[in-house]
Amino acid sequence: MREVGRAWRPSWPVSLTATLGSLGRGRADPTYRRTADGAVWRTMRTPEGPATQRLVVAGAEVLSSAWGPGADWASDRVPVLLGAGDDVTGFDASGHPLVAAQWHRLGGGMRTPATGVVLETLVQTILEQRVTGREARRSWGWLLAARGEAAPGPSPDGMRVFPAAGEVASVPSWEWHRAGIEDSRAATILRAASYAGRVQECAELPAAEARARLEALPGVGVWTSAEVASRALGDPDAVSFGDFHVAAQVVYALTGETDGDDDRLAEVLAPWAGHRGRVQRLVELSGVSRPARGPRYSPLDHRGR
Repeated sequence: MREVGRAWRPSWPVSLTATLGSLGRGRADPTYRRTADGAVWRTMRTPEGPATQRLVVAGAEVLSSAWGPGADWASDRVPVLLGAGDDVTGFDASGHPLVAAQWHRLGGGMRTPATGVVLETLVQTILEQRVTGREARRSWGWLLAARGEAAPGPSPDGMRVFPAAGEVASVPSWEWHRAGIEDSRAATILRAASYAGRVQECAELPAAEARARLEALPGVGVWTSAEVASRALGDPDAVSFGDFHVAAQVVYALTGETDGDDDRLAEVLAPWAGHRGRVQRLVELSGVSRPARGPRYSPLDHRGR
């Protein structure tokens, strides 16, 4: 199979882990792997077809190798994938010691990724609505195993490509039920697949317009559109409002308060308008965690849509 190679020299020291780490869904994610040689492997359903991509930093360059019908598309997108469109010149990390320390630790190498594969990211996010991470990862793995296809070219064992929109739309209700995906999420996924072309167009729209289009789909709310914007659309201001954990964790990390909600999160992040999602991600990478209080919660996560 033909390999498409590309070498790109960015103007900043790219951190693949910090930039692309938000794309992975656990160690067994069939679409994302990190290997011992420092490479990141991804699969994707591009507008031109399936692709496998390997990325590695070599000195001052990022080297990409890609295979499959979508290899050229994936190769051409390397700069924007790794944050070439993410302008950090207006970001003031000095506004908080934790944020400053994290930005310094990462060497300014973290950017907001823009995969450009919108339906894939939207379906993945819908599967994460109102359930635990473990349940969401299981559902994602099931969908890739049942309806996806083997990754083209060489890749780590078990990697697969997200199914085409028509394949997603053909999944009968009983299969969704057997996979533990209730009617409301299944219906939202089927609706998104039926508008796959319009959904993919979001990759070329301004962030606010793209999110408005996504949220026009019944079952897609602020939380879901933010998750898509922060991974597929390269929006550094996308904050996970409505998440069961994010508000409490970020507010605690930046203020020490233990009862943060979305309103308080908005207040705390306000000084970084335009970069609020970036600050959220820096806090998440810090490992600072709000002290547990009371008994462990039940297996449902109840995230917003």
